Amino acid sequence: MHRRLSIFTHKILTNSNSILTTTTAKHTGTFFLYSQFSPSNPRTSRLALLRLPSYSSLNRLSPDPEDPSNLIKEDGVSILSQMWVENFREPDRIVTNLTSYVRRFELWVLAYQKVCADDMGAYMPRSAIQRSALEDLLALRNAVLDGRFRWGARLEFYIKSPKDKTDYESLSKRKIKAIMTTTQPSPFQDKLVQEVLLMVLEPIYESRFSQKSFAFRPGRNAHTALRVIRRNFAGYLWYIKGDLSTILDGMKVGLVINALIRDVRDKKVVDLIKKALVTPVVTSNDDGVVKKKKSRKYQKKRVLAEDEPKPDPYWLETFFGFAPEEAEKLPSWGHCGILSPLLANICLDELDRWMEGKIKEFYHPSKSDVIWNSPEGEAEQGNTSWPEFVPTSGPDKTRKMDYIRYGGHILIGVRGPRADAATLRKQLIEFCDQKYMLKLDNESLPIEHITKGILFLDHVLCRRVVYPTLRYTASGGKIISEKGVGTLLSVTASLKQCIKQFRKLSFLKGDRDPDPQPCFRMFHATQAHTNAQMNKFLSTMVEWYRYADNRKKVVNFCSYILRGSLAKLYAAKYKLRSRAKVYKIGDRNLSRPLKEKKGQSPEYHNLLRMGLVESIDGLQYTRMSLVPATDYTPFPSNWRPDHEKALLEYIRLDDPKTLEEQRRCIMDQGLVSPQDYISMLVWNYKRNTIPLDQFSLVKSGSSDTERDKQLLLGSNQDILENRTKEEEEKDDRICVSQL
Repeated sequence: MHRRLSIFTHKILTNSNSILTTTTAKHTGTFFLYSQFSPSNPRTSRLALLRLPSYSSLNRLSPDPEDPSNLIKEDGVSILSQMWVENFREPDRIVTNLTSYVRRFELWVLAYQKVCADDMGAYMPRSAIQRSALEDLLALRNAVLDGRFRWGARLEFYIKSPKDKTDYESLSKRKIKAIMTTTQPSPFQDKLVQEVLLMVLEPIYESRFSQKSFAFRPGRNAHTALRVIRRNFAGYLWYIKGDLSTILDGMKVGLVINALIRDVRDKKVVDLIKKALVTPVVTSNDDGVVKKKKSRKYQKKRVLAEDEPKPDPYWLETFFGFAPEEAEKLPSWGHCGILSPLLANICLDELDRWMEGKIKEFYHPSKSDVIWNSPEGEAEQGNTSWPEFVPTSGPDKTRKMDYIRYGGHILIGVRGPRADAATLRKQLIEFCDQKYMLKLDNESLPIEHITKGILFLDHVLCRRVVYPTLRYTASGGKIISEKGVGTLLSVTASLKQCIKQFRKLSFLKGDRDPDPQPCFRMFHATQAHTNAQMNKFLSTMVEWYRYADNRKKVVNFCSYILRGSLAKLYAAKYKLRSRAKVYKIGDRNLSRPLKEKKGQSPEYHNLLRMGLVESIDGLQYTRMSLVPATDYTPFPSNWRPDHEKALLEYIRLDDPKTLEEQRRCIMDQGLVSPQDYISMLVWNYKRNTIPLDQFSLVKSGSSDTERDKQLLLGSNQDILENRTKEEEEKDDRICVSQL
């Protein structure tokens, strides 16, 4: 028995092939039985029990080659960060190796987490992803790399959404036909591929895009565009507004691919995007037949599952109704999905570059003009205390123009004669016809004067004439104070557009005297919940009109409409007959409970103290004095988003020349003595942070000892090893104090 057990143990520990081919549970169970039921030799039993953990740990440490989690060797966010840094370091290079990034399984796992968060409404950590999902995700990646992936698949999936429990193999023919012929949302696997492509393409083009475009880009929004207009468009008399949003409806595949391959020469990625654009999208075909709706006596309220995303709240849906015309249209080309806005910006970037060239051609400075007379035309405008102040007097003025694009809408400001604006419009029509095959005319590109008011992003750009007192020092030191005349660019919210949006949402009726209408959708909600919903909507409106000159007025009007709408709702709900009765009981801001009647229930504050009722928050901004003032924070001329500034700063600090320039600057200013500087170099070299050949950059420095001079010139590297303990402590003390 002892001999047989020893041979069995030896075979297990020496034959690695048998370990891989036989399951752990089988070996462990057999080994445990032999060790338990051999009372004839207890020493052998103890030896077997001691060897059992070593065998188990050996088998646990051997990696499973079929486990996809072994492919995750790095964090996906760090890979993305590396891509952003590389592209911002060399923004003009032609990219040819995108497939290597598409092959990284970490990016697919990151895309899976993001799409699951969008699809299910909850973030899924990496540890919560099941192995079966990782295997399906790996199969999807391999299919994309091998060219076997098909966009818009309806029945064959490599991976399905975690909330999709449909068994497609057991579907009836009628259901299969309905799936194949009706409009369906994008498959889960299509969203994953779109997300991966967006991850690898966005850093490439964000480093190349023009600073004149602001839609569909990270860190830029409508507020940024309005602040740029306030900062850069003062002094322009003629404005050209263009609507190119028909491009967002769809563009020819050849134009998109040609714009894409200007910077990306990876065949697999380009072919994958081309297939997404070419593959037809199946839509419902009803042949104009209108189906009669069946009336139901009672419709059961649908209960949402725990993992199902919740619908947008009422206040958020209402705010979406206030989207300006320039932001209403979101491109969706073929099966590209979330990749479509990036492709639209890639195509329209050629227009941005063409307009930047026209801006340089058009600029003609005038010596007699007090603004824009620098070579680049980037000087501060007029008086520094009036950033937007632009003088209007003087026979000769600087000719200048500027341009901005938000999605498919463009705005061009021209300072000069109207004939120049007309010439530019003609050239723009020819460019769009040749480049985008878009037929434009003079009506689609109107030229408007600033005095009529230019509507852009639901804000009106107009001019206010001001007469400030200008004080300056003349020759001889005499201070002259005189009245000047100039203009200020005013960016005001359009009250007319606000009324139009409220009317579209059925919050009011009437044109000249708007009358609020009750929002019956909140009829079954409590007073506390209804007030909270409207307060969130008002807070969002306050933020939207943050940079409007008439912020107080327009937000107070929104508050009046919502307050009147709620008063009518409460009057109908609690049978109070009129708004005046509602205001009398519920106060001006509707913060008091309306359902409480004297003698029938305890006081509201007693119930509130006992926690039996909800706290009712009153409506905000019921008075104009409560609305915050307009934000006039100065906007820098060469503004960039925070993430781009961080990237550029990181690249600059990562350059070794930057460190040497800073050290040279410290030496030139006398903040560090030459001897201390030598000690810092020695200290850094001892810690392998600076190579010895960089010491020659400071040969002009002086030192107190001949040993440090030889070290500085790099003539004897052995001196580093022969420095005394006192010298090293001095170096450490000096360097710590400098750091």
